[in-house]
Amino acid sequence: MSTVPRFQGQGRPPGQATGKGQDHAEASVSFAGNLTDDPELRHTESGIARATFRVAVSGRTRDSEPSFFTVMVWRDQAEHAAESLTRGSRVVVMGWLQQRAWTAEDGSARSTVEVVAEEVGPSLRWATATPVRATRSASV
Repeated sequence: MSTVPRFQGQGRPPGQATGKGQDHAEASVSFAGNLTDDPELRHTESGIARATFRVAVSGRTRDSEPSFFTVMVWRDQAEHAAESLTRGSRVVVMGWLQQRAWTAEDGSARSTVEVVAEEVGPSLRWATATPVRATRSASV
């Protein structure tokens, strides 16, 4: 159970919880696809949970190549995703695009675009699900 406080903007990374001071030009995305691996759950140094997983999204025609998206989920929702989803799970994701840049060990500039999920859930197109409300730990 997580002891990370819940607050508005829960799906956002640390430091972006309220959205204050951000430009509002974020590109919103939503899609359905299949997880290519189990979610990987990690915690920041301050104990905030983050789950990362890849989602394959099929093209609109049989001849189309699939697209692959790296999805990041934060806090309680990260723990729920890691507990509930597995490789092959069909999910619906709603969130926004975030670009990260860094310098690689060889000195070259690198960047990637990831989806920061506000909402993740099972797709009910070819499956059923029985939601169970998560309970919060009373100990802090």
